Amino acid sequence: MPATQTKPRSASAALKAHSAAVSTPIADIARFLQDNLGQRLTARMAGISDAKQVGRWAAGTSRPRPEAEARLIDAIQIFHLIQAAESVYTARAWMIGMNPQLEDMAPAMCIADDRARDVMVAARAYVEATESAQAPVPAES
Repeated sequence: MPATQTKPRSASAALKAHSAAVSTPIADIARFLQDNLGQRLTARMAGISDAKQVGRWAAGTSRPRPEAEARLIDAIQIFHLIQAAESVYTARAWMIGMNPQLEDMAPAMCIADDRARDVMVAARAYVEATESAQAPVPAES
């Protein structure tokens, strides 16, 4: 009987992050990102100049345009993926810090520049590296 392979924890975390991102109301997404990354950075990622608009989205008094909404959904999905592997604090630092896989740009800035796919690739690599570092080392025979 062939050995069964279990999905890596990172694959499970990626599915959970995607599910949460697509099922969360946009007002809640805006509020979460505003609370964890700040109003200005959230506005920048969404591609708008008026940071106060993020507060209106978070309050549910207005909705972002489709392209801004898509960026917010991408941002929260990536944030949740990193958070699942580490912590909310690490996810925040990961989003705002320089990333060598993104030419030393901050992932949040790459999302603002319509490079969410590149950011997701970097996030998955980070989670997989974290997972590998935490895996038990097999005992020598």
